[in-house]
Amino acid sequence: MSLPLRRAGAPAALLLPLLSLLAACATPQQPAAIGTPVAPPAPPATVEIIARTAGPIAGFSATPAALEAFRRACPRLLKREDSSGLTTPADWAAACADTDSNPASFFARHFTPVVLNDGKGLATGYFEPEIAGLYAAAPGAAPVLARPPELVDLNLKDWAITGGTIRGVVKGNRVVRAPDRAAIETGAFAKRGLELAWAADPVDFFFLQIQGSGRLGMPDGKVLRIGYDGQNGHQYVAIGKLLKDRGILPKPGMAEIKAWLRANPAEGAALMRENPSYIFFRKLPDSIDGPIGALGVPLIAEANAATDPAATPLGAPVWVETMVDGQPFRRLLVASDTGGAIKGPNRYDIFFGAGAEAGRKAGPLAAPLEARILLPNAAAQRLQQ
Repeated sequence: MSLPLRRAGAPAALLLPLLSLLAACATPQQPAAIGTPVAPPAPPATVEIIARTAGPIAGFSATPAALEAFRRACPRLLKREDSSGLTTPADWAAACADTDSNPASFFARHFTPVVLNDGKGLATGYFEPEIAGLYAAAPGAAPVLARPPELVDLNLKDWAITGGTIRGVVKGNRVVRAPDRAAIETGAFAKRGLELAWAADPVDFFFLQIQGSGRLGMPDGKVLRIGYDGQNGHQYVAIGKLLKDRGILPKPGMAEIKAWLRANPAEGAALMRENPSYIFFRKLPDSIDGPIGALGVPLIAEANAATDPAATPLGAPVWVETMVDGQPFRRLLVASDTGGAIKGPNRYDIFFGAGAEAGRKAGPLAAPLEARILLPNAAAQRLQQ
């Protein structure tokens, strides 16, 4: 079906400032040589985004999973501030109060398609990995650290400073930069009782940190689910890009990168530390059915995606058209998560679920996409004023 456009007259454009988060993992910068510290990113530039109402979406459909993903987001949408500036909590009230169980009629009734700039962007994928875990330290194992209590997030808007959020640690009466990956891995937070568990393989743990959540399969058969609980405020550096730029791996997929790291343990450890970003975790309840996204609710496979909240409202349904595993992928997703490298308009990281099959789909995905945000009708109407 087509999603009807609920508007009158010609659309008007709204110019929005897109401000990259200073402290989040930024788009990878030009790498230095192995072992050389990476400089902090320069202050971000302001980029204008044009948001305008669009025509009906040909072939629109919605799954029950997408409707469930939206309803999980609703309690947060009714309270939180939208950093993109496109919506207010009141805009979501009608949709969140509607109990219609038909996904297609529900989204058609409450939402209007909106395009950001030309609607063209990039799709990548992520998943929830499971790796071997340990209850106690062992030779070669990596500690899985909880968030240090002195790690704080500072919203620059509170000081009338243009920007997003920066992270640091409280030291005395000052906030200073947190230790980078190298410092943390050599004991910056050791002997603090922050260890939730240990990862048997540091390479597997490095990639679990990139995903932002995962499962630890423990020796007694139990599974410990861990979720993102903060980042150290240093920029993200993609080691696959470093390997490609240096002529080491021409096509560095996840499997190829892991194989090289294990075949070259000393050089691999140094390379991983060129990514100064470090993720902290918390234990998640056994009762949840997915990892927790940025909105604080469990994610659903192929019904949720990560986005840049400065461009796309968190919790917004998004229609994406791309290619996954060599096949057309046309799906309504709910943008309930964020990612350090997910920056700018029309940039979506699709959540594929847990396990090897999800990883097979997510790992190599880097495909062009076209996207339409579904804004609540009240929010879309303001674009025409």
